[in-house]
Amino acid sequence: MKFKQYILLVALSIGFVTINYAQHRTVPIKNGVGILGGLTQFDIMTDNFDTKAGNGWIAGGSATVDLPHKFYNMSYSIQLSENTVGIAARPIPLITSEEYIDYKLFTAQISLQAHIKIVESFLTLDVGPMLQYNSELELKDDKYENYFISNYTNLQAKDISDISKFNVDGAIGLSAGISHFRIKVQYIYGFTNMLGKLNKNDLDTLGNSESKFKGNQSMLAFTLMITL
Repeated sequence: MKFKQYILLVALSIGFVTINYAQHRTVPIKNGVGILGGLTQFDIMTDNFDTKAGNGWIAGGSATVDLPHKFYNMSYSIQLSENTVGIAARPIPLITSEEYIDYKLFTAQISLQAHIKIVESFLTLDVGPMLQYNSELELKDDKYENYFISNYTNLQAKDISDISKFNVDGAIGLSAGISHFRIKVQYIYGFTNMLGKLNKNDLDTLGNSESKFKGNQSMLAFTLMITL
């Protein structure tokens, strides 16, 4: 009985290797590893705050599977970025003059993307889901922590740091290039409410008609990727 099982195992193994070898001979699938880096523009789309998009940087790595027999390629990537966003605030509640104070946000993103071939592999439409872990909203200068957020009576700048850490995003963009170099433009939109955790912190929302905090990430990334 054990001998028959051994023969069956060998037969299955040979069949598996034969099939994969045949596919390899007829369809030359290519794998590649790339590193990327570039600049970002980040904003939070919300009715709670008056925001101003800020600049940042992004870097990461990507593993790509080139499928010549398909109309698309696939890739898995990890990206790290540090972004800034301005939120309008004022030093004293009673005055009307305001200024944008800068917050910074660190993000780590994992994505799976399909690269739809527009002009073979030279120009592709990139689309796919993305999981994100991000830091708190951290004031770039602590001297503004007691400023009052515009549109609120008592809400201070230090009160809105504890935002949601895990978010689900969608990414779409274009990439173009030849050989080992590609230029990529990517728009990343947050499907989940990244301000949702603020609703659990019993914050004073007096002065604003929006009783709940809601905001979605909006990020534009310009990168250069080198494939090894």
